[in-house]
Amino acid sequence: MISCASEGLETAVDQPLPTEQLMPPKRSITLTQAELRLMKVLWDRGESTVADLVAATSAEGELAYTSVLTTIRILETKGYVSHRQEGRAFLYSTSVGELEAGRSEVRHVLQRFFGNSRERLLLSLLGDDEVSPDELKRLKQAIAVAPNDGSGDAGKES
Repeated sequence: MISCASEGLETAVDQPLPTEQLMPPKRSITLTQAELRLMKVLWDRGESTVADLVAATSAEGELAYTSVLTTIRILETKGYVSHRQEGRAFLYSTSVGELEAGRSEVRHVLQRFFGNSRERLLLSLLGDDEVSPDELKRLKQAIAVAPNDGSGDAGKES
């Protein structure tokens, strides 16, 4: 703390700056469970209003209109959806395909938990006792036909 004759100045130094109080948390590019729920509806149904999304998700538990609206706006900020206006309604549609979103999530997990090592990720999956012989066979086939042009992690040591 800075010493000063004025006690008011000492108190001001101890207080966070207004910008520190207003800084939002770092925004994640990954999808939360609620965001993924809405994305799945949009991937299945296509262009939808917020009311359509509320109705489509009601079987899994009722969501408030305002909660869906907030979540869809977050998805729009993240670049996952876009909207167009038709009359007074906004129609939301996906900007990112399901396969692309899945790959993005896997890349995030790969980087975060496995140091970008596909080998470590695959070994972790194979160490799971729930891998069936059929799944293992398909994985071996996929590895056998994968391009070996040096553009991936092939040849990197973990």
